Amino acid sequence: MHRRRRTALLLTAAIAAAAPLLTACGNDAHPGAAAVVGGERITVSQLENRVDEVRAAQRAAVPDDVQYQQAIARTGSLTRDTLHSMVLDRVLERAARDAGVAVTDREVQRMRAGLEQQAGGAEALEAAWLQQYGIPPQRLDANLRLQVQAQKLAQELGTDTSRPEFWQALSEASKELDVDLNPRYGDWDVEKSSRVDARTPWVRDVTAAGAPQTL
Repeated sequence: MHRRRRTALLLTAAIAAAAPLLTACGNDAHPGAAAVVGGERITVSQLENRVDEVRAAQRAAVPDDVQYQQAIARTGSLTRDTLHSMVLDRVLERAARDAGVAVTDREVQRMRAGLEQQAGGAEALEAAWLQQYGIPPQRLDANLRLQVQAQKLAQELGTDTSRPEFWQALSEASKELDVDLNPRYGDWDVEKSSRVDARTPWVRDVTAAGAPQTL
């Protein structure tokens, strides 16, 4: 895969694979919040709105009911994956700020133009990002800004996005931000800068009981 293409997929490719559904069954340590990052809350409402954006885009792209249900089935972990991305975005932004890295609109548009050329046009790129990475069209530019940010951060560190030095910078940023997830969505692995499934007294795994896996 082309190096620029690889870099452009960094954050989306970092999302963890689907995992058993977790639901709260006791005291909620984060009332109203899906996560707290750097003292700022990512609310459950904000998370749900982001998920709704993806579902609406999927519905518009796949009007056939059967195909739409298949799209939902392929993205059954969308809520957890979306929260992972929302947190990782903030971690990357902190790491980039710490390194003095800034991104211009021109750099974002340059990346988008290159990707559109590879994909076969703007609509094709939007469709690919939605289908493969759960990024709706209205979030594409914001996502590409983060991809440019990741690339420039790696360059500033004298490495690339696949190397431990890059992820160590994200780990340090995670520590600075004191990332704290609502246990119903898992936990945040500081060393890996990644969401992981939590096993705590406040949550229970309902998958084995045959409960439907809904968002």
